[in-house]
Amino acid sequence: MKTDIDIRSYSHFSFDLWLTLIKSHPEFKDRRVQLFSSFFEIARPLDEVARVVKHYDDLCNTINEVTGGNIDTFEIYLLILGSLGTDIKTVGRQRLDAFYQESENLFLEYSPVIIFKDLHHFFEEIKNQGKTISILSNTGFIRGSTMRKFIHNENLEQYIDFHIYSDEINCSKPDPKIFQEVKKSIKNPDLALHQILHIGDNPVADYRGARDFGFHAHLLKPTI
Repeated sequence: MKTDIDIRSYSHFSFDLWLTLIKSHPEFKDRRVQLFSSFFEIARPLDEVARVVKHYDDLCNTINEVTGGNIDTFEIYLLILGSLGTDIKTVGRQRLDAFYQESENLFLEYSPVIIFKDLHHFFEEIKNQGKTISILSNTGFIRGSTMRKFIHNENLEQYIDFHIYSDEINCSKPDPKIFQEVKKSIKNPDLALHQILHIGDNPVADYRGARDFGFHAHLLKPTI
């Protein structure tokens, strides 16, 4: 991933995560399907489970973008389970909690791959110029609390001034309320909107959403 972002032109940098800074570990999604199938004792072929998981992952992400809301991780699980023939009335909260913990452990074992070229160096340049950095990410299967653990493990936390995840504020990009959260979280209340740059890969959620709110936006095209 290469970028021609001019650090000098902005005071705050807001970054999307998925397909902007990182991508999934090549083995993670297959292993998650295996875990989901075994944990919930689903008597269906793994390829069918994988198709259903992807369908609801994509569908819920699109719904969130359209409505500006956030479908909870457990709601996505239940939609998948119901589609695969499980009586969701028998699936209690404790079981969902237990699965999420195992899923998180798997995620951190098969952690995402950083795709943004020289990310640590780029963040270092930004901070050396006295600028600030935030993460702004829509979530689905992986919650913000888990992403924070990953960022800490990658030694990136030192550069991040604050994080905003859709599951934590029940609002998703491109809704203007989530970009307002970025503006509110910046310590300098007098910072003009045009001094804030949002960087992401999604033309609607990242680029159009940020520009419609008044931020500058930079659309990345993943080379993966």
